[in-house]
Amino acid sequence: MARADVRAAMQERILETADRLFYGQGIRAVGVDTIAAEIGISKRTLYNYFPSKDDLIVAYLSRRLKPAPPSDRPPLEQILGAFDRLERTIATGVFRGCPFVNAVAELKEPAHAANKIALAFKEQRRAWFQALLRQLGVKEAESLSMQLQILTDGAIAGAIVRGDPKVAAAAREAATVLLKAAGIKLPRKVRSDQA
Repeated sequence: MARADVRAAMQERILETADRLFYGQGIRAVGVDTIAAEIGISKRTLYNYFPSKDDLIVAYLSRRLKPAPPSDRPPLEQILGAFDRLERTIATGVFRGCPFVNAVAELKEPAHAANKIALAFKEQRRAWFQALLRQLGVKEAESLSMQLQILTDGAIAGAIVRGDPKVAAAAREAATVLLKAAGIKLPRKVRSDQA
Protein backbone atom coordinates (compact mmCIF):
# COMPACT_ATOMS: atom_id res chain seq x y z
CA MET A 1 0.00 0.00 0.00
CA ALA A 2 1.34 3.43 -0.93
CA ARG A 3 2.31 5.83 1.84
CA ALA A 4 -0.54 8.19 0.88
CA ASP A 5 -3.03 5.31 1.10
CA VAL A 6 -1.73 4.31 4.53
CA ARG A 7 -2.01 7.90 5.70
CA ALA A 8 -5.56 8.23 4.33
CA ALA A 9 -6.59 4.94 5.96
CA MET A 10 -5.24 6.05 9.36
CA GLN A 11 -6.90 9.44 9.05
CA GLU A 12 -10.20 7.69 8.32
CA ARG A 13 -9.74 5.38 11.34
CA ILE A 14 -9.15 8.39 13.55
CA LEU A 15 -12.22 10.18 12.19
CA GLU A 16 -14.45 7.11 12.51
CA THR A 17 -13.36 6.64 16.12
CA ALA A 18 -13.72 10.34 16.93
CA ASP A 19 -17.17 10.36 15.33
CA ARG A 20 -18.37 7.40 17.38
CA LEU A 21 -16.95 8.70 20.65
CA PHE A 22 -17.77 12.40 20.20
CA TYR A 23 -21.35 11.63 19.16
CA GLY A 24 -21.87 8.87 21.71
CA GLN A 25 -20.20 10.42 24.76
CA GLY A 26 -19.79 14.11 23.97
CA ILE A 27 -16.99 16.26 22.64
CA ARG A 28 -15.93 17.61 26.03
CA ALA A 29 -16.10 14.18 27.69
CA VAL A 30 -13.75 12.53 25.18
CA GLY A 31 -10.10 13.50 25.09
CA VAL A 32 -7.61 12.82 22.33
CA ASP A 33 -5.89 10.34 24.63
CA THR A 34 -9.10 8.26 24.71
CA ILE A 35 -9.38 8.36 20.92
CA ALA A 36 -5.71 7.41 20.47
CA ALA A 37 -6.01 4.55 22.98
CA GLU A 38 -9.14 3.23 21.27
CA ILE A 39 -7.28 3.09 17.95
CA GLY A 40 -4.06 1.79 19.48
CA ILE A 41 -1.85 4.73 18.52
CA SER A 42 0.01 7.34 20.53
CA LYS A 43 -1.31 10.85 21.09
CA ARG A 44 1.70 12.05 19.13
CA THR A 45 0.66 9.97 16.12
CA LEU A 46 -2.86 11.35 16.36
CA TYR A 47 -1.45 14.88 16.49
CA ASN A 48 0.52 14.16 13.31
CA TYR A 49 -2.88 13.87 11.58
CA PHE A 50 -4.81 16.47 13.55
CA PRO A 51 -2.56 19.07 15.26
CA SER A 52 -5.17 19.86 17.95
CA LYS A 53 -8.42 18.60 19.37
CA ASP A 54 -10.12 21.61 17.75
CA ASP A 55 -8.79 20.46 14.36
CA LEU A 56 -10.19 17.00 15.04
CA ILE A 57 -13.58 18.45 16.05
CA VAL A 58 -13.72 20.48 12.83
CA ALA A 59 -12.79 17.41 10.75
CA TYR A 60 -15.43 15.31 12.57
CA LEU A 61 -18.18 17.82 11.85
CA SER A 62 -17.00 18.52 8.30
CA ARG A 63 -17.15 14.79 7.59
CA ARG A 64 -20.81 14.80 8.64
CA LEU A 65 -21.64 17.86 6.51
CA LYS A 66 -23.10 16.09 3.49
CA PRO A 67 -25.83 17.36 1.18
CA ALA A 68 -29.05 15.40 0.98
CA PRO A 69 -28.71 12.85 -1.82
CA PRO A 70 -30.59 13.71 -5.00
CA SER A 71 -33.90 11.95 -5.43
CA ASP A 72 -36.36 11.52 -8.25
CA ARG A 73 -39.22 11.10 -5.79
CA PRO A 74 -41.91 13.78 -5.81
CA PRO A 75 -41.02 16.86 -3.73
CA LEU A 76 -43.91 16.38 -1.30
CA GLU A 77 -42.82 12.80 -0.57
CA GLN A 78 -39.28 14.01 0.07
CA ILE A 79 -40.39 16.75 2.46
CA LEU A 80 -42.68 14.55 4.53
CA GLY A 81 -40.28 11.63 4.20
CA ALA A 82 -37.65 13.68 6.05
CA PHE A 83 -39.86 13.53 9.15
CA ASP A 84 -40.43 9.79 8.70
CA ARG A 85 -36.66 9.19 8.43
CA LEU A 86 -36.16 11.29 11.54
CA GLU A 87 -38.69 9.17 13.43
CA ARG A 88 -36.91 5.97 12.39
CA THR A 89 -33.52 7.44 13.33
CA ILE A 90 -34.76 8.49 16.76
CA ALA A 91 -36.26 5.01 17.30
CA THR A 92 -32.84 3.32 16.85
CA GLY A 93 -32.00 3.94 20.48
CA VAL A 94 -28.57 5.41 19.66
CA PHE A 95 -29.87 8.82 18.64
CA ARG A 96 -28.30 11.62 20.69
CA GLY A 97 -29.63 14.59 18.76
CA CYS A 98 -28.09 16.72 16.07
CA PRO A 99 -24.29 16.41 16.22
CA PHE A 100 -23.93 20.00 15.01
CA VAL A 101 -26.18 21.46 17.70
CA ASN A 102 -24.55 19.21 20.27
CA ALA A 103 -21.11 20.56 19.31
CA VAL A 104 -22.19 24.20 19.52
CA ALA A 105 -23.89 23.59 22.89
CA GLU A 106 -20.91 21.74 24.32
CA LEU A 107 -18.18 24.03 23.08
CA LYS A 108 -19.92 27.30 24.00
CA GLU A 109 -17.37 29.22 21.92
CA PRO A 110 -19.09 31.50 19.36
CA ALA A 111 -15.84 31.96 17.42
CA HIS A 112 -15.14 28.21 17.15
CA ALA A 113 -15.17 26.85 13.60
CA ALA A 114 -17.75 24.28 14.74
CA ASN A 115 -20.35 27.06 14.86
CA LYS A 116 -19.80 27.89 11.18
CA ILE A 117 -20.09 24.23 10.22
CA ALA A 118 -23.28 23.87 12.27
CA LEU A 119 -24.76 26.94 10.61
CA ALA A 120 -23.76 25.60 7.19
CA PHE A 121 -25.54 22.33 7.96
CA LYS A 122 -28.73 24.04 9.11
CA GLU A 123 -28.68 26.34 6.09
CA GLN A 124 -28.08 23.37 3.79
CA ARG A 125 -31.18 21.62 5.17
CA ARG A 126 -33.29 24.78 4.94
CA ALA A 127 -32.19 25.32 1.33
CA TRP A 128 -33.09 21.69 0.58
CA PHE A 129 -36.63 22.29 1.86
CA GLN A 130 -36.79 25.58 -0.05
CA ALA A 131 -35.79 23.97 -3.36
CA LEU A 132 -38.47 21.29 -2.96
CA LEU A 133 -41.09 23.89 -2.04
CA ARG A 134 -40.21 25.90 -5.15
CA GLN A 135 -40.71 22.75 -7.22
CA LEU A 136 -44.18 22.58 -5.69
CA GLY A 137 -44.83 26.20 -6.70
CA VAL A 138 -44.96 27.61 -3.17
CA LYS A 139 -44.74 31.41 -3.33
CA GLU A 140 -43.36 31.89 0.19
CA ALA A 141 -40.84 29.05 -0.10
CA GLU A 142 -38.17 30.87 1.90
CA SER A 143 -40.42 31.44 4.91
CA LEU A 144 -41.99 27.99 4.79
CA SER A 145 -38.59 26.32 4.46
CA MET A 146 -37.52 28.00 7.70
CA GLN A 147 -40.71 26.83 9.40
CA LEU A 148 -40.07 23.25 8.27
CA GLN A 149 -36.51 23.50 9.55
CA ILE A 150 -37.82 24.73 12.90
CA LEU A 151 -40.22 21.77 13.04
CA THR A 152 -37.31 19.42 12.38
CA ASP A 153 -35.16 21.02 15.08
CA GLY A 154 -38.09 21.00 17.49
CA ALA A 155 -38.76 17.32 16.82
CA ILE A 156 -35.12 16.50 17.53
CA ALA A 157 -35.14 18.45 20.81
CA GLY A 158 -38.51 17.03 21.81
CA ALA A 159 -37.44 13.48 21.10
CA ILE A 160 -34.28 13.89 23.18
CA VAL A 161 -36.21 15.27 26.16
CA ARG A 162 -39.14 12.88 25.91
CA GLY A 163 -37.31 9.83 24.62
CA ASP A 164 -40.16 9.34 22.18
CA PRO A 165 -39.69 8.98 18.41
CA LYS A 166 -43.38 9.84 17.87
CA VAL A 167 -42.45 13.50 18.35
CA ALA A 168 -41.21 13.38 14.74
CA ALA A 169 -44.63 12.10 13.64
CA ALA A 170 -46.26 15.07 15.38
CA ALA A 171 -43.83 17.38 13.56
CA ARG A 172 -44.82 15.68 10.28
CA GLU A 173 -48.48 16.39 11.06
CA ALA A 174 -47.63 20.05 11.73
CA ALA A 175 -45.72 20.15 8.43
CA THR A 176 -48.80 18.93 6.56
CA VAL A 177 -50.83 21.75 8.12
CA LEU A 178 -48.24 24.29 6.95
CA LEU A 179 -48.11 22.75 3.47
CA LYS A 180 -51.91 22.84 3.15
CA ALA A 181 -51.94 26.47 4.29
CA ALA A 182 -49.38 27.20 1.54
CA GLY A 183 -51.81 25.81 -1.03
CA ILE A 184 -50.33 22.35 -1.50
CA LYS A 185 -52.95 19.71 -2.16
CA LEU A 186 -52.14 16.68 -0.09
CA PRO A 187 -53.42 13.23 -1.03
CA ARG A 188 -55.07 11.27 1.76
CA LYS A 189 -51.87 9.28 2.33
CA VAL A 190 -48.58 10.61 1.07
CA ARG A 191 -46.27 7.68 0.37
CA SER A 192 -43.20 8.04 2.51
CA ASP A 193 -42.50 4.48 3.56
CA GLN A 194 -39.32 4.46 1.48
CA ALA A 195 -38.12 7.85 2.67
